[in-house]
Amino acid sequence: MIIPHNQLDPETLQNLLEEYATRDGTDYGEQEVSLENKVASLRRQLEKKTVVIWFEPGEESVNLILAEDIPRDGDY
Repeated sequence: MIIPHNQLDPETLQNLLEEYATRDGTDYGEQEVSLENKVASLRRQLEKKTVVIWFEPGEESVNLILAEDIPRDGDY
């Protein structure tokens, strides 16, 4: 299920974006990118709706996923 980013407490959203940006396996290419810039980029993607906050009830997990990858009914 999609969690609208603008309905989250600002501190909760900031913590979520920072946690996501620092996960193992999150690749930003060959150059170093500051945490501040990573979070700003994720925030822009949320505002443009190219990325959404996805809550997976069965796994009780939260992820950021591309809007185009939103599971359709029966896909998860």
